[in-house]
Amino acid sequence: MSFDRAALSDAFARHGRVARVVVAGVEGSAPREAGAAMLVWGDGQSGTIGGGALEYEAAAEARAALTAGRDAVARKPLGPALGQCCGGAVVLVCECWDAARLETVAGDFVLRRVEGKADAPLPLKRAAVKARNAGAPVETMFRGGWLLEPVARATRAVWIYGAGHVGRALVGVLAPLPDVAVTWVDTGPERFPEDVPEGVTVLPAANPADAVRLAPSEAEHLVLTYSHALDLEICHRLLGHGFRAAGLIGSATKWARFRSRLAALGHAPEQIARIRCPIGNPALGKHPQAIAVGVAAEILTAGHSAEETPQDREDTAWQTRF
Repeated sequence: MSFDRAALSDAFARHGRVARVVVAGVEGSAPREAGAAMLVWGDGQSGTIGGGALEYEAAAEARAALTAGRDAVARKPLGPALGQCCGGAVVLVCECWDAARLETVAGDFVLRRVEGKADAPLPLKRAAVKARNAGAPVETMFRGGWLLEPVARATRAVWIYGAGHVGRALVGVLAPLPDVAVTWVDTGPERFPEDVPEGVTVLPAANPADAVRLAPSEAEHLVLTYSHALDLEICHRLLGHGFRAAGLIGSATKWARFRSRLAALGHAPEQIARIRCPIGNPALGKHPQAIAVGVAAEILTAGHSAEETPQDREDTAWQTRF
C-alpha cells in the first residue's frame, strides 16, 4: 500500500480538509497490512483499514482530530477490547491534511514526524537514502514517532466506454481499487449517475470514439456502449491509437462480425486479435455485477503477474487473460 496523493487531492476538492488514518504497524494477526489507509471527513469516509469496531472507532477519533486540528497516534489491541477475533494489535497514525500540506509531499516516498524526537530514527534514514540514491523499494515503517511511506506511482489508466448497467457495475467495482484510475466516457452528462464514485473522471463526449485520442497509449480500455456501431468505431479508433489492453462486451457472433468489419477497415488480423471479446468470466453469468467481478479479477490478476514479470507486462499484459 502507498501514500495516494491523487486520492487526497480528490478528497480536498469534494470535502475540504480530511483526516488520513494509516495502519503504521502490525503486531500479530490484523485485518489489514501496514500501509492500508482510509480518508475521513465530517460526514463520510473512503478506503478501509479493516472494517468492524476498529474502523468505526478510528473514524470517530479521526473526526475528533479534524476538529482539534491535531495529528494522533494510537495502538489498538484487536482482542476483547474491540470485540475482534484477530488477536493482534495495530498502530494507527491519524493526520489532518489539506492542499497546502500535500504540497510538501514530493518524490517516491514521504518521511515525516508525527510525534517524538526532532530527528528521524536511523533505520528510516537508511531506507530513505537507499530509495533516493539506488531506487530501492520503500515499505511502510513507523519508528520513534516518524512515519515512512512509499508514494503511489502512476496508476493504471482504465477507460470505460458506456454508462449503462454493466458500465456502472464495472465502475463500482474498479473505482475503489488501489492504483487504478478510471476514466468514464459516454455521450452526455445525463448518462452518468449522480453519485459517481470518488476518483473517477467523467468524460462526456457527443461521440465517445472521439475521446480515444485523449487516452494515454498505455491505457486499458473496456468498450460496452449501447450501440454496436459505436462499439465498432471505438475499436477502430483504438487500433489506430495504441493501447495496453482492450476488451469488448458481446457474444462470439458479435465478435466474428467485428473482426470482419475491422479487417475491412484495414486492420491486420494480429492487431485485431489484441482486442478481447467477450469479456468477463462466462461461468459467473451475464448479470452486470457478475461481469464486473470477472473483469476486475482478471485485471488484478494480470496486474500482479505483470509486476512479477516485466517482459510479460510489455508483451502481453492482460488482454491475453481478459
